[in-house]
Amino acid sequence: MSGRRFMISSRSIRDGYASFDGDLFNHIVRVLRLSPGDLVTLVDEKGTEHQGVINQVAKEWVAVKISLSLKATGIDTDKTRITICQAIPKGDKIDLILQKGTELGAHDFRLFGGRRSVVKVREDQRDGKLERWNRITTEAARQCGRRTIPAVSWFPTAVEAADSSEHELRLLLWEGEHDRNLKNTLAETGRPASVIVAIGPEGGFDPLEVRHFSRHGFQPVSLGNRILRTETVSIAITSILQYIWDDM
Repeated sequence: MSGRRFMISSRSIRDGYASFDGDLFNHIVRVLRLSPGDLVTLVDEKGTEHQGVINQVAKEWVAVKISLSLKATGIDTDKTRITICQAIPKGDKIDLILQKGTELGAHDFRLFGGRRSVVKVREDQRDGKLERWNRITTEAARQCGRRTIPAVSWFPTAVEAADSSEHELRLLLWEGEHDRNLKNTLAETGRPASVIVAIGPEGGFDPLEVRHFSRHGFQPVSLGNRILRTETVSIAITSILQYIWDDM
């Protein structure tokens, strides 16, 4: 049994059935025009595969009867977990960062409000934006065939983003660093179990943020003489790390 593959939340599964509405319902029923009896494979955020058959299609929701669940075993356990710690950029750039980062294999995303970020996320906007950002990574994971969905979390400032890090390797990409570049830093470092990369917004990091990240073990490194756009930096660093650590 196989069928088409969809990403879901484990919270959608109960008593041997998975039910959902919203965007996934629209995609399954109105775009793909699947109907009762069609085989599907559902993958939750833990990487568990649930094989089943569409049991019922209602006006705004669909139910799948699950016949077999296969727990994830050893997925990415031997690979470096890459966390992108990104200051929120303006416009829809964050959509691109989340989408392409997911496709390239980022483990998760920690978004924060940089001192020079143009966009400000109010407290009453947080839940709605988090829901939307996680929806983007879920859809990107579905499209590229990932068995795990990168989680997106939010921190109001760089202080909270840096304080929460317990990664083995911590990098701060900063155009103001002139002594250490990424290539040399990685050459001196063995393959870590996890790495977090801090990236500033369009205006770059404020010096206070650089000092704070540094106090929490982040190594400032340069990507070279060219100044890259913040969305380009995220894509470039993920690609570089995946290539160096043999996941591309």
